[in-house]
Amino acid sequence: MHAHGHPHDARLISDRRALWIALVLILALLGGELAAGLVAGSLALLADAGHMLTDAGALGFALFAAALAGRPPSGRWTFGFRRVEVLAAQVNGVTLGLAALWIVYSAARRLASPPDVDAWLVLAVALAGAAVNLVATGILARASHRSLNVRGAYVHLATDLAAFAGTAVAAGLIIVTGWDRFDPLAGLGVAALMLWASFGLLRESGRIFLEMSPAEIDPGEVGRAIVRMPHVVETHDLHVWTVTSGFPALSAHVLVEPGADCHAVRREVDAMLKERFAVDHTTLQVDHAPAAAGPIDVPLRSNLRGRGRARG
Repeated sequence: MHAHGHPHDARLISDRRALWIALVLILALLGGELAAGLVAGSLALLADAGHMLTDAGALGFALFAAALAGRPPSGRWTFGFRRVEVLAAQVNGVTLGLAALWIVYSAARRLASPPDVDAWLVLAVALAGAAVNLVATGILARASHRSLNVRGAYVHLATDLAAFAGTAVAAGLIIVTGWDRFDPLAGLGVAALMLWASFGLLRESGRIFLEMSPAEIDPGEVGRAIVRMPHVVETHDLHVWTVTSGFPALSAHVLVEPGADCHAVRREVDAMLKERFAVDHTTLQVDHAPAAAGPIDVPLRSNLRGRGRARG
């Protein structure tokens, strides 16, 4: 069994630094956009401000989750609090979806009765917001590929970036045409992006909580790779799951030929799993197969036999 420590700890430190910088930028922009939206009477700006409030909350929660995930395992918490990061991503997905529904409701009302919009002020704030969000998303982009927690905060900012671009276009169209309904239409565009991002976060976090195998690891391929190892007769009770972002884990029962060195086979299988599948947290029970063992009637998905062949 292998510990999973320093790379994960270093990733958490880097994540917290990036999240702090992004949070400061978003809070500064939030104050300015909220004031401008009230003055201009723009739903698109107020929608963005509401979304940015959830952005600030998402960044704050992501920071809290990253700090908690860095605590070492103790007592009954044998994995520590690492899965809090996944919980934070799921909460961010829910808040995105709820905020999107509120924007849809507000946009529908304004489409029916559009208020006057100060399009020039909306345009100026939207361009400023796009610039700030571009910097913030750039800061989180790299970390978002390593951590679902950071990705939850990142998609909040990325949808805001697209929303600011849409708001700027809507403001330009209002200036040219004088048709104020472009503003709530831009709000609906923001809501659609938020719902799409919400679905993605909930799907990915749900996969982890349901302990599905990581998307990049095929359990069947893993099983076939194990039974192709020298002296391996069979593997079963094979499980692959994700503890938290960047932390896949695997357990399996491996039977080897009578007389084979169980400890040597375990080391070889462990090294293969780390090199080929990037799984370095494994629990392998390796035993000798009975000398006269016949086929066992076990479903194919959980029982792999022989050198590269599987039997049910």
